Amino acid sequence: MEVNHHIALDLLRKANNQETASAIFTEKILHKPLHLRPTSPDPNHQDARAHRRLQRLRKKEKARRRQKPKPLSAKEKRMTGIYEISKETQNYDIYVPLYRMWLGYIWEILGMVMGKQTWVTAQAAGAKLASADFHGAKLTVVRSKCVNTVGLKGIVVRDTKFTFKIITEKNELKTIPKTHTIFRFRIPQPDAATEVSEPEKTKDIPDDGMGTSALIFELHGSSFEHRAIDRASKKFKQRNMTEI
Repeated sequence: MEVNHHIALDLLRKANNQETASAIFTEKILHKPLHLRPTSPDPNHQDARAHRRLQRLRKKEKARRRQKPKPLSAKEKRMTGIYEISKETQNYDIYVPLYRMWLGYIWEILGMVMGKQTWVTAQAAGAKLASADFHGAKLTVVRSKCVNTVGLKGIVVRDTKFTFKIITEKNELKTIPKTHTIFRFRIPQPDAATEVSEPEKTKDIPDDGMGTSALIFELHGSSFEHRAIDRASKKFKQRNMTEI
């Protein structure tokens, strides 16, 4: 296509001869490809504003995760005293409903049914009782190297790795070491006299073991030095007791 009147061609003719000016004009201007921007943006491309917003959200999420509270250490728990039992709550009657709840829990573990006398053997119930939770159980110290603790009886309010903390009927909080100590506890047969669905009753459930209906067990503390949460997943094996 011949173009005689173009400002660029006129300028080129002033600096070059006719043939050179026509060749440059045809190659550089007349036939130069024109790259147009597509009307729709690339879906894989993000504009700067969306990119900044995404970065801001990621930074905020990372800061939120960093601010998540960490569990308290053992030292911090001792300093805050979250496991301490105050003087106002050292009352035996407060923990009687806890004992009733524990009875329902232990009946369910041993398969004891209301109105039906159940016989339990050591082989069948030993592993279940060894992994059971004793918060709320009523324990009696029958033998110990610490003679001052022999005869103490109360409801367990805290079961630690090496001790039992119990509330006695005199509203006293006692800490009894498990090492070299034998505890005894009784489980009455479930009947109308020990109905646990009535928490408003404040009278204590008799556990003197009269008759042959109550189940009596002895717990050797030296072989029971585990936390309640650890015993739940631990498998116990039968072995000889050298300290009896």
